[in-house]
Amino acid sequence: MGETLDAWKQADSVAGVSELRQNGRFSGLWRKHGFLMGLVMAVMAGFVYPQGGGKEAWLPPVWVSQGGIALILLMQGLSLPLDEVRKGLASWKLHAVIQGFTFVVFPLAGWILDAALPALWPGIPTSLRHGFLYLCVLPSTISTSVVFTALARGNTAGALFNAALSNLAGVILTPVLVHLLMMQTMAGGGGEFGPLLGKISLLTLLPFAVGMLLRPMVREWVDGHKVWVGRISNAVILYIVYIAFCDSVTSGIWAKYGWRMMIPAVVLTCGLFGVMSLLVMAACRGLGLGRGDRIAAYFCGVKKTLAMGVPLAALIFGADADLSLILLPVMLYHPVQLLANGALAARWAADGK
Repeated sequence: MGETLDAWKQADSVAGVSELRQNGRFSGLWRKHGFLMGLVMAVMAGFVYPQGGGKEAWLPPVWVSQGGIALILLMQGLSLPLDEVRKGLASWKLHAVIQGFTFVVFPLAGWILDAALPALWPGIPTSLRHGFLYLCVLPSTISTSVVFTALARGNTAGALFNAALSNLAGVILTPVLVHLLMMQTMAGGGGEFGPLLGKISLLTLLPFAVGMLLRPMVREWVDGHKVWVGRISNAVILYIVYIAFCDSVTSGIWAKYGWRMMIPAVVLTCGLFGVMSLLVMAACRGLGLGRGDRIAAYFCGVKKTLAMGVPLAALIFGADADLSLILLPVMLYHPVQLLANGALAARWAADGK
């Protein structure tokens, strides 16, 4: 539901030079980029030891994909500061830009890209096409959107409200948009969409609501252990990524397509991010948003959540051997948005413009 490993410490990692000096180069790099490094290691592990994520694995994949997302959403509900969320209700223009880009403009761009890809990239795997479309219908992040907005001195309360709203709405809207845009049944290719949507809601909205109800009783403890809350959530995400690549290796997906698809996939991902960034900025200028709202709109409007995207994909697409290709654009987009937005946040914080 938001990239929680770096969570509220992301601000320190943008200007973490002193931390690198104090804790050593590797320790500092791990603090800054631990989740990205974990993603690389999970993918490598899938190639080196694919049998560990198969049906005979010590931890059945279905337990992780179904129980893992419930655990992540429970922790997000426990961690969400509702008082701060309420402060972001004021600006309707800000809400319109962020939610409009997240669930209208981005999906439209994904639909156009999906239609154009066979001509732009002859022979592109169908699952990779689906992956770019899936990326475009995901909600925004929570943690990094808010932290980057705070770093750049933007409307932090507005960013928190819209990022949280985006994630709650995405529980329903993401599978609905996938279903409408792909025109196929969702439950592993063989079930009906209605039961799947009910299952996703049960595994997401219910634990999130339970977490919010419990937060007043455990707020101090949760706020004091945010690092461990993030580590547990991200351990689940990394295991799902590992499982996906184990399945793709054992089914011969990478042997069939090889690594020749990586360069065009990276180019497409960077191009999509760049185009959407320009569109969000243009929309903010057109609506006359103030500096604080422009910053919040940008950081929420261009972000896509990997933490919620990975477990949701496992539920929506089921036991698809091509899940690694579906997840590839989301995994590529994640470091692009972190690096680019981190640089912009530091620049906007410095120049005050």
